[in-house]
Amino acid sequence: MKMKSDLLMVCLLLLVAGSAACSASAGDPDEVAVIETNYGRIVIEFFPDQAPKHVANFKGLAKDGFYDGTKFHRLVKDKIRGVAIQGGDPNTINGDPTTWGQGQPGQKTVPAEISDDLKHDRGIVSAARRGDDKDSATSQFFICSSPEPNWDGQYSIFGRVVDGMNVVDTIVRAPVWPRSDRPLDPVVVNRAYIIRRADLK
Repeated sequence: MKMKSDLLMVCLLLLVAGSAACSASAGDPDEVAVIETNYGRIVIEFFPDQAPKHVANFKGLAKDGFYDGTKFHRLVKDKIRGVAIQGGDPNTINGDPTTWGQGQPGQKTVPAEISDDLKHDRGIVSAARRGDDKDSATSQFFICSSPEPNWDGQYSIFGRVVDGMNVVDTIVRAPVWPRSDRPLDPVVVNRAYIIRRADLK
């Protein structure tokens, strides 16, 4: 009986340790991302309790300067409104526009962290992925400019815009190439970085 009790205690300790390690890898909960674009600044807060792996992935990439020079390559619109803007593909730095959105071979993938509580409301930041694989997220992400309930339960939500939704709105309204969702004029991420909320200016 004591052996079963000890085994249960070990399992519980491992579970707690794993959870703590996951949260630690997501970094300081007071950190936010600043995305400086040629349209203006967007500030994102994270949901490390809901999507620790996606938060850690985005923060790590931003701290490495990965997003600097990339473009928001996709403006999702329906007939009456802008829906979302998508960016984060390294191909958009200097690759052929026909490859934008495809990502690069060998990019680290992040397994899905689908939330039952979070919804794709206005301002939500979620991980883009291949349509046939929920565990295929890499560096690409999208920001919702309008609620899109059809995406709930399908994509991993890891953050929310807390400043700069006017910038998101301006970007999503920008003209696109004919029969395309690619912006006519490039929407460039000049710099993306992580900073403590208290240090925002």
